[in-house]
Amino acid sequence: MYVEQMGGVSEVEIFSTCPQSRDGERESYLQRVRDVARWAEGAGHRGILVYSDNGLVDPWLVSQVVIEATEQLCPLVAVQPVYMHPYSVAKMVTTLAHLHGRRIYLNMLAGGFKNDLVALGDETPHDERYERTTEFTLIVKELLEGARPVTVEGRYYHVRNLSLAPPLPAALAPGILISGSSDAGFEAARRIGATAIKYPKPAEEEGAAVDGGVPTGARFGVIARETPEEAWRVARERFPEDRKGQIAHSLAMKVSDSHWHRQLSEMAHAEDAGEESPYWLHPFEQYQTFCPYLVGSYRRVGAEVARYIALGFTTFVLDIPPSENELRHTAVVFEEAGARPS
Repeated sequence: MYVEQMGGVSEVEIFSTCPQSRDGERESYLQRVRDVARWAEGAGHRGILVYSDNGLVDPWLVSQVVIEATEQLCPLVAVQPVYMHPYSVAKMVTTLAHLHGRRIYLNMLAGGFKNDLVALGDETPHDERYERTTEFTLIVKELLEGARPVTVEGRYYHVRNLSLAPPLPAALAPGILISGSSDAGFEAARRIGATAIKYPKPAEEEGAAVDGGVPTGARFGVIARETPEEAWRVARERFPEDRKGQIAHSLAMKVSDSHWHRQLSEMAHAEDAGEESPYWLHPFEQYQTFCPYLVGSYRRVGAEVARYIALGFTTFVLDIPPSENELRHTAVVFEEAGARPS
């Protein structure tokens, strides 16, 4: 998509998010993945985020389903360095390119759920995990560039005269995203040439997104309708009060060292937005999703998105859509913000 700004045109990438295997019936999961992928492609999205953690099916296998169900949609695969070697990631990228001619995006993880890491025997501190992910990603990139055999004697990884086959066409080089909510994450984005994805504050509280030439994106959900009353009715029906969810959120906070998780929780305790502000953290507090939501009329939410764009945000990763029709409502928001499909 492109966004008209100050008489010019700025490119904006939009990603949807794939359903999680833990949600819903196992028998219907593959069809739900296919459906959401097709909805996202029909909406003109660049790609679709595929989650990864200890409680989910393998994201690479889900990405294969996404590719087979669509014509152009790019899987945005969550990559956890604890799970696999850099060579394995590079091999998956070039294999999918060779088999399908499809570009892959990589969502590089440094953390995730801390209990997942502990269960795998990994107790690396927060900032060091970003250093490890940086080293990991640079090896992946060098392997995919294929200019020469790769030799690295790093702190975390050691490879010697390592080559990758089949070679990856330059046009299919992966886009790379990484969490940029913490200083360590933003520095990692700068070093690996990635887009730093933030869980944004309300636009009026955000500073300029562009810092040191690092492209920046935002992750949030959208619920918008013609009137704010209708939007808030839909929002509260979709994300009702949930005492069990509140307890789960509280327990997760006690063991989390995630910068963005802590930041959103602090904002949730401080906010009293009401219906005049589109920025809503209620679903996050109920442990129903892991990002803020923008709720309101098309015009009001579109104005908020336009402010993020004016601040320099170039990528938007949206929450899991509950229906194809919901993506149509979201498309109206981006039209209000000045966007049009590429």
